[in-house]
Amino acid sequence: MGVRAHSDALVAQLQERIADQVGPHRYKVWFKGSTEFALADGFVSVSVPNQFVGGWIEKHFIDVIRDTASGVAGRPLDVAFTIDPALSKLVRKKQPDSQVDYATNNPERLARAQKKLGTPPPESIPKRAFHDFVVGSSNRLAYTGAISVAEQPSSQYNPLFIHGGCGVGKTHLLQAVCNRIKELHPDKTYRYISGEDFTNQYVFAIKTREVESFRHRYRNVDVLVIDDVHFFSNKRGTQEEFLHTFNAIDVAGKQLVMASDAHPKMIAQLSESLATRFISGMVVKIDAPDRQTRVEVLRRRAAKMNCDVPEPVVEYIAEHCRANIRELEGALYKLVALANVTKKPISLSLAVQGLQDLIQRTTSIVRLSDIESVVAIYFGLSPADLHTSRKSRTIALARGIAMYLARKNTDMSFPEIGRFMGNKNHSTVLLAARRIAKLEAEDGIARWVTPTGDREKSIRAVLSELEEQLGQPSVP
Repeated sequence: MGVRAHSDALVAQLQERIADQVGPHRYKVWFKGSTEFALADGFVSVSVPNQFVGGWIEKHFIDVIRDTASGVAGRPLDVAFTIDPALSKLVRKKQPDSQVDYATNNPERLARAQKKLGTPPPESIPKRAFHDFVVGSSNRLAYTGAISVAEQPSSQYNPLFIHGGCGVGKTHLLQAVCNRIKELHPDKTYRYISGEDFTNQYVFAIKTREVESFRHRYRNVDVLVIDDVHFFSNKRGTQEEFLHTFNAIDVAGKQLVMASDAHPKMIAQLSESLATRFISGMVVKIDAPDRQTRVEVLRRRAAKMNCDVPEPVVEYIAEHCRANIRELEGALYKLVALANVTKKPISLSLAVQGLQDLIQRTTSIVRLSDIESVVAIYFGLSPADLHTSRKSRTIALARGIAMYLARKNTDMSFPEIGRFMGNKNHSTVLLAARRIAKLEAEDGIARWVTPTGDREKSIRAVLSELEEQLGQPSVP
């Protein structure tokens, strides 16, 4: 059997085993037609059509993928995610609706399943450390704050709130804080959990009448670390519960560390009480990595993989992949996989040839992912909502603004934007962008619905705030 045929056979076996592990329904919704796998020395590469699908798979199935791939390959493998826009064409038109419905209904489904088992939903286990975090000008302040909190909890920077785009290192720092506390302060207790899992556990506690146990678990710790707190948007019950948790920890003089894709004031439908508390300590943003940081990330990742990557190749990838760390690692994984399959050494010519399509499109794709995330958080939605066929006032406005900003701030065409945002057609994107542009030119009012009532604001103010969050100056 040839090398490629053997690799294809392993991938087919991997897909079959993952389907058995996660079940036919979840495999159909999240994997079939939405992902591609590649096995190379030391890792399994998972290609996904967009940031939403990749983020969900990484959050909920990464352990299944890692363990299954390691079993198939017969050796330990790491998992890497990369966005492949070509996969968007393979995703069925209705699949985004299926995915968002599954995501929306997952807390209750999880609670029902766990109720039968008699155990609460599982908590995440921190795995990252400070020693493998690459420090640069874009993240130095956040790194310094995290180190300070880990070494002397509750002395300053309380709460510590870190925000920034996808893949810039927020989760890495939060997990590193937990592991450093465990190392330096074994007498102190900590809890690390995502905003989504906190919500799921709260739902589970209500359904099983174990609310007091839930509260004891999170209000009686020395350090509470919450990732993705923007998930609390539009969830009034969870917000009220977390506000009481926040107050209990604050009054006790304990430490809170949080991370979000957006600044607290930019998280839509977040109560004023919570937003005010979030900004009462140190709020720091992590920007996209600078060139020096990108180079060092690639060097360290190559060393960890025991791969000999020539310096010109490192420089080439760092120069063309600028948005975030995941993008860098995805390009490196793809190159190593290509070298492994073709049995060619890693070289600049192989990088130019093998990464051409990725480099041509990755900046725009990542940029659009950032736009989707920022717009969704602003309106209290999820990026998946923008991909659906639903046309509520809020979703329609948010989707139109995302399309307008994508057209304005990226070099993507109308068809490319449409494919990325749930396989919308060219005319849908064109009309949406024109509608928002006309509203902006007329200094019109944007109106949308929230659980607490209707809201309205100047469209120019909305666009200005969103572009500020994206790091783009708003130019009329």
